Amino acid sequence: MRLILLLMVSTLIASVPAQASATLDSLVSTKHTLQVEGATLAYTATTGFIKLSNAKGEETARVFFVAYTKDGVRNAADRPLMFSFNGGPGSSSVWLHLGVIGPKRVDLGEEGWMTQPPFELIDNDQSWLPFTDVVFIDPVGTGFSRASGETEARSFHGVQSDIRSVGEAIRLYTTVNNRWRSPKYLVGESYGTTRAAGLSQHLQQRYGMYLNGVVLVSSILDFGTARFTENNTLPYALFLPTYTATAHYHQALSAEMQARNVEDVVQQAREFAMQEYLPMLMRGSTLTGEERQYLTKSLAELTGLSTEYLESTDNRINIHYFTKELLRDQDRTVGRLDSRYKGIDYNSAGAWTDYDPSYAAILGPYSTLLNAYVREDLEFEYDIPYEILTGSVRPWDWGSASTGFVNTGEELRQAMTRNPYLKVFVANGYYDLATPFFATEHTFNTLGLDESLQGNVTMEYYHAGHMMYLKTASLQRLTSHVKSFVESSHSGTK
Repeated sequence: MRLILLLMVSTLIASVPAQASATLDSLVSTKHTLQVEGATLAYTATTGFIKLSNAKGEETARVFFVAYTKDGVRNAADRPLMFSFNGGPGSSSVWLHLGVIGPKRVDLGEEGWMTQPPFELIDNDQSWLPFTDVVFIDPVGTGFSRASGETEARSFHGVQSDIRSVGEAIRLYTTVNNRWRSPKYLVGESYGTTRAAGLSQHLQQRYGMYLNGVVLVSSILDFGTARFTENNTLPYALFLPTYTATAHYHQALSAEMQARNVEDVVQQAREFAMQEYLPMLMRGSTLTGEERQYLTKSLAELTGLSTEYLESTDNRINIHYFTKELLRDQDRTVGRLDSRYKGIDYNSAGAWTDYDPSYAAILGPYSTLLNAYVREDLEFEYDIPYEILTGSVRPWDWGSASTGFVNTGEELRQAMTRNPYLKVFVANGYYDLATPFFATEHTFNTLGLDESLQGNVTMEYYHAGHMMYLKTASLQRLTSHVKSFVESSHSGTK
């Protein structure tokens, strides 16, 4: 009997790839099923750490990951493989994980409003697992991921160092699990789209890893489109259509404007922003009094703000002022991540909001249920805090853009130019005041993509905010769109 046991142990050791013991650590695998698309999908969930090392072979960090792979696949390389992460900087992968992609999701009802604690995690019949395996990565400093030994955590906290470390984690997972021949995708949200764009070029250039597709959820590649800093006029125009959509949602526009659908009024705001608003802002003090009156009246019509207020801002509406001012007469504020949400400040005075009601509504449910899910369902026992969205990664090293604006759009352009099969899908929320859809449109319109490659970019729009998947109807549409995107960007896989 002892001989049989020894042989079994020897066989098990021999079956583990030699590099796995040096690269992957604290692995826990569990078996599950999910009812989706009228069928039972059997899958394996694997949690653990990817160990990063320096040139001397010394461990520098442990990157926490959760991977979901479909069972019963004869050749894993036949399955698409998607790497997923959120943004921040400082965010774990929890939002995409438990919001849209994974086999479980946080239940926030049809519209995505906060429910009563302790909250509920439900089966996700809109999961992406039927058409792709998924690996959720928490960058160093987020989730359970931490720097190791004497390595300083701040060495991972910057635009380029973050791209390098996440890229190395992707390479190691792909190598140890023999997935180099799989069609490969990245999906990022918010700052995760900044990372994804940078990674698309980095993975190609550093490792020769060519991707099939990149999914950008609530994209921001060019920070110059969203930073209300001195002498940066562009954001005032690019935020305007989202102000209009928000005012329309809260019934703050004229009766004539409210009678039209949101797409219609948004298009009016787009045209005004580029054809009249931005040129007039660029003229500054050279505007005549009559021109100023016309501009103020037009903005009032499109934003629901009073002409008196607009005059006091010199017709320049900062997003943080807008969220406080729009519903001030109702003693309410609107959300930044999702402007459908309403908040209650300490009082109605002041220019800025006390907090973002759309973030407050989701922090509790996602934090509570992630901590429970990892321990109970995935059986991963770990007692350090799971950092949902941390400020400990700051100050963030913005590199050469420390005095300007980061823009990883050029990296994405380079990746698409060198790999003409690389496709990009962009998901936009009409009520997203963190990464406005018009700013994203401007980024891609000025990306400099060759005409032959412009058809490689697909954009869709949803009647929700930054996390458009919080709303069930948008979740369903997003999954349907991404499924079509993945299936159309590779062939011959299962």
